[in-house]
Order: sequence, then C-alpha cells, then structure tokens
Amino acid sequence: MNVAVILAGGVGSRVGANIPKQFIEVLGKPVLAYTVEVFQKCPEIDAIEIVCIKSYLNYMDEMKKKYGFDKMLWVTEGGDTFQESVLNGIKNLEKKVDRDDIVLVHFGASPFIEDDIITDAIRVCKEMGNAISATDFYVLSGLKDSVNSVLDPGNASSRYIDRDTIACMSTPHAFQYGFIDDMYNEAVETGIINEVEPHTTTLMYKMGKKIYFSKGSQTNIKITRKEDLDLFEGYILMKQRRDMQL
Repeated sequence: MNVAVILAGGVGSRVGANIPKQFIEVLGKPVLAYTVEVFQKCPEIDAIEIVCIKSYLNYMDEMKKKYGFDKMLWVTEGGDTFQESVLNGIKNLEKKVDRDDIVLVHFGASPFIEDDIITDAIRVCKEMGNAISATDFYVLSGLKDSVNSVLDPGNASSRYIDRDTIACMSTPHAFQYGFIDDMYNEAVETGIINEVEPHTTTLMYKMGKKIYFSKGSQTNIKITRKEDLDLFEGYILMKQRRDMQL
C-alpha cells in the first residue's frame, strides 16, 4: 500500500494572511484541496492521511465530502514543527499499515505536485528504501556572510558555492514505513530529534542515513510568500486553459 501523509499543521505567517496558508482559497478552492486532489487522482496512491492544525480538524470532514476525497482515510493533529507533525502522522499509522508499505510525506502547501513526481518517488523508494524529490541547482549562488536575510542591511557574500555540488530537495519524501518508524523511534529514544533542525532530511543526515533522489521539478515549490499564491493562481489558469484545448 502507498500512503500519502499530507502535512497541514503549519501557520504560514510569512504569507501575511489571517488564516493558515494551506487553507487560503485560490480561485474559490483551498490550497490544501488542490494538493490532496493530485494524490486522490494518482492511481498509485491507495490512502491519504492529513496531519492538520488543531483548529481545522473539523474542517477536514467538510473538505473530504465537498471534493469527494474518498482516499482520505485518516486525520490526525499536527505538532509545533515539521518534525513533530511527521512524527504524529507516522505514529497514527501504527497498526494501520505494514512495515514494507510506502509512506509519502508531502507539504499541504505544495500544490504544484504532479503525478510523475509521485510515481518516481514510489519507484525509487521501492528500490532504495527512501526517496526525496530533488532537482539540480541551476542558479548562481554564494555563501552569505551571516544567516540573516539577504535583505538585511550589511549582509553580503564573500564566497562562491559551486552549484554543481548542490541538490535542491523538496517533497514528497518517500519511505518504507518500517524505515521511518524505526528512525523516529531511535531519534526520540536517543534525544537526537532535539539536536537538529525540524526536518526529516536533517534528521537523516544526523543519523548517518543516505538520501536517495527521485524526480523533482522547479515548479514543485512550497507556497511560502504571497507572490507564491499569485504564481499558483497563474499555474491553475494555465492548466485549465491547456485542458480546454485538448
């Protein structure tokens, strides 16, 4: 079984809206619904779990009924960080899935996802045990003198980064359930989970796990700022126009 774990537990303050970004409507439909719809329609996805911010748990039932998301079998509460939300989602699947089933973790605010990215993540995961959607890095880059934003006065760059050495990783993250469950159990028991940034990839690096790459796309971005919502609206209109021409 292939299970999509869609994370909808964040607040998304950088968008500047008064509601979490995954619930902002674009052309009359929540961002999260666009994301779930891709997994709902993907033939290789058997079930969907939503890890949701507490205040929107009841809304999930409404969304499921409105858009006919019959693959959405489970909804569980998210945590304060990405790491905690993933952990909650994984633990909620205990006794619901088998150890060799594949779990695909994806941001609810990443609605640009396409079928070929999902299917390739499943393929690589079956072969290697995990898969992270990734692309090569195509733009010029330099190491910042400080960790502050490039917009902060006085920040600059004095060192070049060879872009050919960089992999840009996005979601979905695909794992055999037994692999990710064992990894999080060990991370919690040893306290390592508290020593790294709140992301599964950084936890894997800390624990000496190798990350395998699957197909990615430069368009498969996470909505973070208001301009990303504008890009997504244009993306939806483009797809609608293309579908009308078929």
